[in-house]
Amino acid sequence: MVINRKIKLLLYGGGLWYFGEGMFGPLFAIFAEKVGGTILNMTWAWATYLIVAGLLYILVGKFTDTYHHKRKIMVLGYALNAFFTFGYLFVSSPMHLFIVQAGLGISTALATPTWFALYAKHEDRRNGGFQWGLAGGTAQIITGIAIIIGGLIVNYLSFDVLFITMGIIQVIATITQARILKES
Repeated sequence: MVINRKIKLLLYGGGLWYFGEGMFGPLFAIFAEKVGGTILNMTWAWATYLIVAGLLYILVGKFTDTYHHKRKIMVLGYALNAFFTFGYLFVSSPMHLFIVQAGLGISTALATPTWFALYAKHEDRRNGGFQWGLAGGTAQIITGIAIIIGGLIVNYLSFDVLFITMGIIQVIATITQARILKES
């Protein structure tokens, strides 16, 4: 089966993004505790991410329905994600964690609805189920592998090494997704 170039770009960039993001996964709770977070702080930090992302998903989705530069919004979201991923390096209190989580919520809200809209626009309607299965399935597999690697990095090295690795991967994902800007 032939997959068109735009779908391939979206899948490669998205896969890298899931890999970078997935490395943190369940380690979030351990990190939050390390910077002085309690169970309630962790709850509030994660809730901050979800609520900010959720509210902005709706607004960004509505805005990009009328704005014809979805690709630019998506790439901006990816770039902000890399920026806030590096922000974990400077987290030393629960308040800093809230700020990084809110920033990641904003970046996710810019990137995700636009990614889905672009993917839907460029999918092959005859093989749409397979292409959506490919998008969802590879995201799950990549995230699972990333969690293992993230755990190994933190166990044998440190959270700082993890965050630098995640940030670099997020920058590469941004560059990969930016290639779609050159596509007509």
